[in-house]
Order: sequence, then structure tokens, then C-alpha cells
Amino acid sequence: MIDVTVNYQTMLKFGHLVIHRFKLLKVMWTDEYCLAASRLVKWQDIHVFTFYMNHLSFFWLPQNKALLLKGLESEFAQLVGHSISAGKITLPPIPNVVLKIQSLCTLESTGIAEVAECLLEDPGLAAIVIRVANSVVFNRRNITCVDIMTAVSRLGILRVRDIVTAQAIEQLKHSVNLSKECNKLLVQSASVSKELGATMVLVTNGFKELSPIEYRYLEHEKSLLVGLLADIGLFCLVSEYHLYLENGNYLDHDIALQIFQGQCSATSKLVLNRWGFDSDFIDVCSNTINNQEQREVSYLDIARIANHLLMFRNKDENIDDHEVELNVTGAEVLYKLSNLSKHDFNAKLSDVINTSGF
Repeated sequence: MIDVTVNYQTMLKFGHLVIHRFKLLKVMWTDEYCLAASRLVKWQDIHVFTFYMNHLSFFWLPQNKALLLKGLESEFAQLVGHSISAGKITLPPIPNVVLKIQSLCTLESTGIAEVAECLLEDPGLAAIVIRVANSVVFNRRNITCVDIMTAVSRLGILRVRDIVTAQAIEQLKHSVNLSKECNKLLVQSASVSKELGATMVLVTNGFKELSPIEYRYLEHEKSLLVGLLADIGLFCLVSEYHLYLENGNYLDHDIALQIFQGQCSATSKLVLNRWGFDSDFIDVCSNTINNQEQREVSYLDIARIANHLLMFRNKDENIDDHEVELNVTGAEVLYKLSNLSKHDFNAKLSDVINTSGF
């Protein structure tokens, strides 16, 4: 095992420009073969140990150390920190039906009928679940659902919980009445969450296309939902910030953004834990592995690759310092998606979003 730094183009020798550079910190000498650019290239299994941004959904926000330090010294940051450590952060005000479904999903005795009956209390939400169940992303068998019982049966009660929670947060981000700046930030967050979720779907599909048997455990619909809920804690932080200003205090908006970036992971983890979401959601929202599982690629890996890809697409100046963990298949997935034209990549993202039912 050795430490090296190489150029991605040199490693793969594709014969034309490769747009990513990676610092390879560990190279394990086990032969692998990768079919890339219509050429069979023999190379080594690559594992990259990396450092990441505080939160995956903040790839659009430039890091400013000076503002971050000011933010950490602020009274607001201390108040938020105490609320998070005490587990007393205000949860998003989602509809009672969604809270009831979340509660039902924690009970082993809960069945499809109970969840379907609960959804009937909110016809609008029931219609959304049926629509999502019939979407291209969630309807792999291409069988149309015409009633809520069939939709819940096909999706499963946990997936229904994920869907209604994501939908409720999406609606909150667009409809909540805070200050102009706070409202704008939440609308931007809704757009970023969709972009991250859709990109995670593309990355997941890339893995499954290259090695369908090895990665059969990955679900593109779960990738979408994990991405949509990755920054769920931001709503709590923005609400706290709004109340802080309403009480006559002042904190510069740019400093507040740095606090949001630093605290979003802990807040999101707190919210999703409180609502009973599984470790895949927790790992991605906190950008850490909370449970060690013997899986070649996790949803956190998918999210990190998607995050890196979006940094490149947004021409983020920090991308040269941003590293991502890859195996052989992941390198090829990233290569293919990176080399799509802007038009083709955006078309694929739009297709995922438009066919997801959200």
C-alpha cells in the first residue's frame, strides 16, 4: 500500500480531456478491469479517504472562514447549539396526518389498512401518494394504482411515510410566511434539495446499469427521498433565525448562512431521528456513517458523488480541494455523468423530477 498523487486523466488514459482530478491517498494492489470510452483499461482498485463540507446540500454556498468564526461567536449560534444539544429544537410544523403516519410507522402492529385510512383524512395528500406511486420513478412494474389502498400496498408503509414527509417539507418551504430573506432561502433550499435528490437518482442508476446484480440493493426512489430530506433541519434553523430577529435582535444574513451550514447536519439528524427515519437518511443528512454496514456503496457514497458532481456543474471554485471516495464503478459513473453536456445533464435532472410525482 502506497501514498501517491496522480492525475485522473493519466490513470485512465482515455485519450481525451477528463474533467476531474483526484488525490489518491491509498492504492490497493488488486487488479481490476474497467471498460471506459470503449477501451479496456487495466488499473488498480482505488480508495480515496476524504474531507467534506459540513453539509452536502450546501454545495452552492461558498465557505467563508471569517464569517464562520463571527457566526460561532454570535449569541444566536450559542442559542441554537444549546437547543440542539438539549434536543429542544422546534420541529417543522407538518400536518397532523403526516405526524400520525410517522407515529404509526414506529409500531410493529401497523398494517397497510391503518396507513391508508389515515391518508383518507387528507384527500390532497392521498392524491399525492397515488400520483407518486404511479410515477416512473416509483412504479417499476408499470401497473397503475387507482386507489389509496393499492398505492400504500405497492409502496410499503415506510416509503409512504418518507413520501408524505418530503412532500410536507416541500410545501412548507414554499408556503411559510417568514421574512423576505428567510422565505427566499427556503425556496432556494427546496430547489437545491430536488437537484441533489435527482442527481442521486442519476448516480444510483449509473451504478445499477454497470453492475445490476452487485448493486441491486440500491433503490433509485430511496435515493430521491434521501436527497429531498437531506437538509430538513434548515427549516428549523431558519425559523429560529426569524424568531431571533422578530425579538429585536440582529445578525447579518451572511453570517447566519454560515451558522446554518455548520448546524444543519446536527439539526437534520435530530429531526429525522425524532421521526424514526432509518440510518441511510441519518447518514446523508449528517454526512457521517452512523452504522457500519458491509455494503460496497452506501447512500452516503451516492450523495457525496452527487454533491461533487453538482459542485463541478456549478463551477464551484473549491472543487479542486474537494475529494470523493470512489471504487472502480463509482469512478466510471462519475466520469460518464461529468462528461454530459450541460443540456443533456439538465434534461436528465428535469426528467427525474418531472417523473417523480413530486
